Amino acid sequence: SLMQQQQPPMPEHHSKADGAGSSIVGMLEVVESDFATNLAKEESEESDAQADFEKMTQENKITKTTKEQDVTYKTQEAKSLDQTIAELSGDRDTTSSELAAVNEYFATIKDRCIAKPEPYEERVARRDSEIAGLKNALSVLENEAAFVQRGAGRRSFRGTAGVLAAR
Repeated sequence: SLMQQQQPPMPEHHSKADGAGSSIVGMLEVVESDFATNLAKEESEESDAQADFEKMTQENKITKTTKEQDVTYKTQEAKSLDQTIAELSGDRDTTSSELAAVNEYFATIKDRCIAKPEPYEERVARRDSEIAGLKNALSVLENEAAFVQRGAGRRSFRGTAGVLAAR
Protein backbone atom coordinates (compact mmCIF):
# COMPACT_ATOMS: atom_id res chain seq x y z
CA SER A 1 0.00 0.00 0.00
CA LEU A 2 2.92 2.29 0.68
CA MET A 3 4.42 1.51 -2.74
CA GLN A 4 1.21 1.88 -4.59
CA GLN A 5 0.79 5.54 -3.72
CA GLN A 6 2.00 7.96 -6.28
CA GLN A 7 5.17 9.69 -5.35
CA PRO A 8 5.52 13.43 -5.73
CA PRO A 9 7.72 14.67 -8.56
CA MET A 10 11.38 14.80 -7.85
CA PRO A 11 12.96 18.10 -7.08
CA GLU A 12 15.15 19.49 -9.81
CA HIS A 13 18.36 19.89 -7.97
CA HIS A 14 18.12 16.36 -6.53
CA SER A 15 20.03 13.58 -8.14
CA LYS A 16 19.42 9.89 -7.97
CA ALA A 17 21.43 8.07 -5.34
CA ASP A 18 23.19 4.90 -6.17
CA GLY A 19 22.75 1.78 -4.05
CA ALA A 20 20.76 3.47 -1.26
CA GLY A 21 17.45 2.44 -2.82
CA SER A 22 18.39 -1.17 -3.17
CA SER A 23 19.28 -1.45 0.53
CA ILE A 24 15.93 0.11 1.53
CA VAL A 25 14.05 -2.22 -0.81
CA GLY A 26 15.99 -5.16 0.64
CA MET A 27 15.14 -4.01 4.13
CA LEU A 28 11.47 -3.66 3.19
CA GLU A 29 11.48 -7.15 1.73
CA VAL A 30 12.94 -8.51 5.00
CA VAL A 31 10.29 -6.59 6.95
CA GLU A 32 7.57 -7.94 4.64
CA SER A 33 8.90 -11.47 5.08
CA ASP A 34 8.95 -11.04 8.89
CA PHE A 35 5.42 -9.66 8.79
CA ALA A 36 4.25 -12.57 6.67
CA THR A 37 5.93 -15.08 9.03
CA ASN A 38 4.50 -13.38 12.12
CA LEU A 39 1.07 -13.14 10.48
CA ALA A 40 1.09 -16.87 9.64
CA LYS A 41 2.28 -17.67 13.16
CA GLU A 42 -0.43 -15.48 14.73
CA GLU A 43 -3.15 -16.93 12.48
CA SER A 44 -2.01 -20.45 13.39
CA GLU A 45 -2.00 -19.59 17.12
CA GLU A 46 -5.42 -17.94 16.75
CA SER A 47 -6.91 -21.01 15.02
CA ASP A 48 -5.36 -23.29 17.67
CA ALA A 49 -6.76 -21.05 20.41
CA GLN A 50 -10.17 -21.07 18.69
CA ALA A 51 -10.09 -24.89 18.47
CA ASP A 52 -9.06 -25.14 22.14
CA PHE A 53 -11.84 -22.71 23.07
CA GLU A 54 -14.45 -24.70 21.15
CA LYS A 55 -13.17 -27.95 22.65
CA MET A 56 -13.29 -26.46 26.17
CA THR A 57 -16.77 -25.05 25.51
CA GLN A 58 -18.00 -28.49 24.41
CA GLU A 59 -16.42 -30.13 27.47
CA ASN A 60 -18.05 -27.51 29.71
CA LYS A 61 -21.45 -28.18 28.11
CA ILE A 62 -21.04 -31.92 28.69
CA THR A 63 -19.87 -31.33 32.28
CA LYS A 64 -22.78 -28.95 32.92
CA THR A 65 -25.31 -31.44 31.55
CA THR A 66 -23.77 -34.26 33.58
CA LYS A 67 -23.85 -32.21 36.77
CA GLU A 68 -27.44 -31.11 36.15
CA GLN A 69 -28.43 -34.77 35.73
CA ASP A 70 -26.52 -35.61 38.92
CA VAL A 71 -28.44 -32.91 40.77
CA THR A 72 -31.73 -34.29 39.42
CA TYR A 73 -30.88 -37.85 40.44
CA LYS A 74 -29.54 -36.80 43.83
CA THR A 75 -32.71 -34.79 44.48
CA GLN A 76 -34.86 -37.79 43.59
CA GLU A 77 -32.71 -40.02 45.78
CA ALA A 78 -32.98 -37.56 48.67
CA LYS A 79 -36.78 -37.50 48.35
CA SER A 80 -36.84 -41.29 48.25
CA LEU A 81 -34.61 -41.51 51.32
CA ASP A 82 -36.78 -38.98 53.16
CA GLN A 83 -39.83 -41.11 52.42
CA THR A 84 -38.02 -44.25 53.57
CA ILE A 85 -36.93 -42.48 56.76
CA ALA A 86 -40.51 -41.44 57.45
CA GLU A 87 -41.75 -45.01 56.93
CA LEU A 88 -39.01 -46.50 59.07
CA SER A 89 -39.58 -43.92 61.81
CA GLY A 90 -43.25 -44.90 61.89
CA ASP A 91 -42.29 -48.56 62.03
CA ARG A 92 -39.85 -47.83 64.85
CA ASP A 93 -42.50 -45.94 66.81
CA THR A 94 -44.96 -48.80 66.39
CA THR A 95 -42.35 -51.36 67.38
CA SER A 96 -41.31 -49.28 70.38
CA SER A 97 -44.90 -49.07 71.63
CA GLU A 98 -45.33 -52.82 71.12
CA LEU A 99 -42.10 -53.46 73.00
CA ALA A 100 -43.23 -51.26 75.88
CA ALA A 101 -46.53 -53.18 76.08
CA VAL A 102 -44.72 -56.53 76.00
CA ASN A 103 -42.26 -55.40 78.69
CA GLU A 104 -45.12 -54.20 80.88
CA TYR A 105 -46.95 -57.52 80.46
CA PHE A 106 -43.72 -59.42 81.16
CA ALA A 107 -43.26 -57.47 84.39
CA THR A 108 -46.75 -58.44 85.58
CA ILE A 109 -46.21 -62.10 84.63
CA LYS A 110 -42.80 -62.07 86.27
CA ASP A 111 -44.30 -60.80 89.54
CA ARG A 112 -46.84 -63.63 89.51
CA CYS A 113 -44.60 -66.48 88.38
CA ILE A 114 -41.23 -65.98 89.95
CA ALA A 115 -40.99 -66.97 93.60
CA LYS A 116 -39.63 -64.24 95.77
CA PRO A 117 -37.57 -65.18 98.81
CA GLU A 118 -39.27 -64.38 102.09
CA PRO A 119 -37.58 -61.88 104.31
CA TYR A 120 -35.81 -63.43 107.29
CA GLU A 121 -38.21 -61.91 109.82
CA GLU A 122 -41.23 -63.45 108.10
CA ARG A 123 -39.56 -66.87 107.96
CA VAL A 124 -38.70 -66.69 111.69
CA ALA A 125 -42.26 -65.63 112.59
CA ARG A 126 -43.75 -68.42 110.42
CA ARG A 127 -41.44 -71.03 111.95
CA ASP A 128 -42.22 -69.79 115.49
CA SER A 129 -45.96 -70.02 114.85
CA GLU A 130 -45.47 -73.48 113.30
CA ILE A 131 -43.46 -74.63 116.35
CA ALA A 132 -46.07 -73.18 118.69
CA GLY A 133 -48.80 -75.01 116.77
CA LEU A 134 -46.84 -78.27 116.91
CA LYS A 135 -46.26 -77.86 120.66
CA ASN A 136 -49.97 -77.21 121.14
CA ALA A 137 -50.80 -80.30 119.07
CA LEU A 138 -48.32 -82.36 121.11
CA SER A 139 -49.82 -81.26 124.39
CA VAL A 140 -53.32 -82.05 123.11
CA LEU A 141 -52.16 -85.46 121.98
CA GLU A 142 -50.44 -86.13 125.32
CA ASN A 143 -53.61 -85.17 127.20
CA GLU A 144 -55.70 -87.42 124.99
CA ALA A 145 -53.19 -90.27 125.37
CA ALA A 146 -53.39 -89.85 129.16
CA PHE A 147 -57.14 -89.80 128.94
CA VAL A 148 -57.14 -92.90 126.76
CA GLN A 149 -54.79 -94.74 129.16
CA ARG A 150 -57.00 -94.02 132.12
CA GLY A 151 -60.03 -95.30 130.39
CA ALA A 152 -58.30 -98.23 128.68
CA GLY A 153 -60.30 -100.76 130.55
CA ARG A 154 -63.60 -99.25 129.62
CA ARG A 155 -63.23 -98.54 125.90
CA SER A 156 -60.81 -99.35 123.23
CA PHE A 157 -60.25 -97.74 119.94
CA ARG A 158 -59.82 -99.89 116.95
CA GLY A 159 -56.20 -100.72 116.46
CA THR A 160 -55.10 -98.91 119.58
CA ALA A 161 -55.78 -101.73 122.04
CA GLY A 162 -52.76 -103.69 120.94
CA VAL A 163 -50.55 -100.60 120.88
CA LEU A 164 -51.62 -99.51 124.35
CA ALA A 165 -51.26 -103.02 125.76
CA ALA A 166 -47.73 -103.24 124.41
CA ARG A 167 -46.71 -100.19 126.41
